[in-house]
Amino acid sequence: MKQILVNDNQAGQRLDKLLLKILNKAPKSFIYKMLRKKNIVLNDKKAEGSEIVQSSDEIKLYLSDETIDKFSLWTDSTISRYDLDIIYEDKNILIINKPAGVLSQRATIKDFSMVENVISYMLATKQISNEELQSFKPSICNRLDRNTSGLIIAGKTLIGLQEMARLIRERKLDKYYLCLVRGKVSEVKEITGYLKKDNKSNKVTISPKQTENSDYIVTQYKPLEYTDEYTLLQVKLITGKSHQIRAHLASIGHPILGDSKYGDKGINSYFEKKYGLKSQLLHSYRYVFPQLLGPLSYLSDKEFKAPVPEMFTNIKISLF
Repeated sequence: MKQILVNDNQAGQRLDKLLLKILNKAPKSFIYKMLRKKNIVLNDKKAEGSEIVQSSDEIKLYLSDETIDKFSLWTDSTISRYDLDIIYEDKNILIINKPAGVLSQRATIKDFSMVENVISYMLATKQISNEELQSFKPSICNRLDRNTSGLIIAGKTLIGLQEMARLIRERKLDKYYLCLVRGKVSEVKEITGYLKKDNKSNKVTISPKQTENSDYIVTQYKPLEYTDEYTLLQVKLITGKSHQIRAHLASIGHPILGDSKYGDKGINSYFEKKYGLKSQLLHSYRYVFPQLLGPLSYLSDKEFKAPVPEMFTNIKISLF
């Protein structure tokens, strides 16, 4: 017999859905058969499967260990390493300083992204078990391009994931970036446009007018330091689309240094030879939370910053 005490991350879903996550190799017919025969019960009572489970509900599986092993697969149990620069942590979220070169989410099964780093960290610190990973997986709430560094948020609990996803979707979290761009930018400005992504090439195009399958975008920027040749910009994302900052700035003649996809090849080559630069100088450096109600109200008006990478700092010092 296996006993499962429903936790906060499992609560609020149908019993049958939860059982299909716990016994994720079992066919639905097996789950419903075991419910009918009372081999699986909820709070010591026969269940149909349609019940919405609550935190602290008790599920009992009157099944042999061999049957449970046969129909269960504890994925991610082999993850044993992590490398996280944690800026802030509480019971619901992590705010992490992601280095350039690391994926936010894996593109193939072999990738080790920030998601796997977070899961590995929580396993190592015993904040989650391999078994619990079957019904809930911690994950990131926003994404950065592989070669963009800086702040990224992970949800450690279902509440953390849901609340942060809502906050980001409603554009209530202020996100600020630093970048070094080609050319002189001397004015504070808000620029708009329409972004269209080509999934085959993983590249976007910006146009002043709406086209089929394009998304409206808004980007604000403020020059912090500049010369006739280069500018250090603070960028605030109003909308948050794929490659938005990189492509939007390039579209107005100010590509980010080191950006191999939207940048200036000649300038990129110069900075690679002189400094060894191999990624865009774009860093997500500051988050400002709004006034919040609900389970994450303790984050109201909080501000978090990520240190600027050493190469970014060194190049900035040499330019200004």
